[in-house]
Amino acid sequence: MSKIPSVSSRAQRVPPSPIRKLVPFADKAIKEGAMVYRLNIGQPDIATPKQMIDAMRNFDLNIIAYGRSDGEPQLKREFSRYYQRNGIDIMEDQIIVTTGGSEAITFAMSACASPGEEILVFEPFYTNYNGFASLLGIELKPITTTIDDGFHLPPADKIRQAITDRTRAILICTPNNPTGVVLSTDELLTLTEIANDANIFIISDEVYREFCYGDTEHTSILQIYNSESNSILVDSISKRFSACGARIGCIASRNEEVLSAIIRMAQARLCPPVIEQIGTIAALRIPFEEYIGSMVSEFKARRDVLTNELKGIDGVVFREPEGAFYIQVKLPVENSEDFAVWMLTDYRSEHNETVMLAPGAGFYATEGLGLNEVRIAYVLNTDDIKRAINCLRDGLCLYKNRT
Repeated sequence: MSKIPSVSSRAQRVPPSPIRKLVPFADKAIKEGAMVYRLNIGQPDIATPKQMIDAMRNFDLNIIAYGRSDGEPQLKREFSRYYQRNGIDIMEDQIIVTTGGSEAITFAMSACASPGEEILVFEPFYTNYNGFASLLGIELKPITTTIDDGFHLPPADKIRQAITDRTRAILICTPNNPTGVVLSTDELLTLTEIANDANIFIISDEVYREFCYGDTEHTSILQIYNSESNSILVDSISKRFSACGARIGCIASRNEEVLSAIIRMAQARLCPPVIEQIGTIAALRIPFEEYIGSMVSEFKARRDVLTNELKGIDGVVFREPEGAFYIQVKLPVENSEDFAVWMLTDYRSEHNETVMLAPGAGFYATEGLGLNEVRIAYVLNTDDIKRAINCLRDGLCLYKNRT
């Protein structure tokens, strides 16, 4: 028998997703008849705008031909109008449409750093950043934020000390996945000053822009004075239009060299999805404030129910999220992945229910951090959130006393 070739070291370095790695356990539980409350993944259950669905359904060309590599001009105009309404001064020729936010992040990383170079990231962070960086041969260098400080940025000196001659960018996410923190204008000003002094880029993931609660307001990196030359905004329609499967995102920047580089990358992959771009044009034209206002109100109610339920569990530590629809929670267990697996394999409520969580260690680059944490996505209705947290409460008690 001939030998089987090995996959590349680069492929081997790509970590499994903590968001999806427990899916086989959940699938088995469902096959056995259990109700699994999925708090592991940020898939909103709000209806996608009907106008978007109808626009894609009514596509009437005989050929689905290649589109433009940088996106359809009409969609770029609608994106520009959307940003202008949000106080972000970006023209359509400063926007590149991408195949989802994931491609936008990958393109931005590629434009900023070469293999072997570094991008600073504040941990815990969106776990797929790890996968993107591994594929590109880029090192994510973590700067740790803590639950005690509400996951806000550490002092400027600590950030400056992390910069080396291999550092090419700082990557931020605001509102943040997985912590729910929203960076303040002052924090963004500090980051801009640091990046300018070090002559490095800022990549700002602003997918959850609208999801801010209470008195919290979102500020874009592109609204910060003196950020014109080194800031790259990455975005996606997935969350604000509940259209995660449509795979439409974009990059916006005022740096012409960055845009030129990313256009060349976009040409290599030909074009973003054509039909979904048509749907996105329609989505961006809906009565947006009414649609997003209703969605944000619903997620705020879910956040409030979730945090109120979590307060009643002994040993659970968290900070109330300011935005997005995630919360990073410390549990009274030694290893949250072992516990999350146990919940799917061994735990069932009296109504044959259980809950699926995302283990926290996968949201850190520093080994050993997040071992007793989980990320919870509050993407279920309030009744299901209550049932899910009842399962968590009961499961923690049984897990502690298991033999």
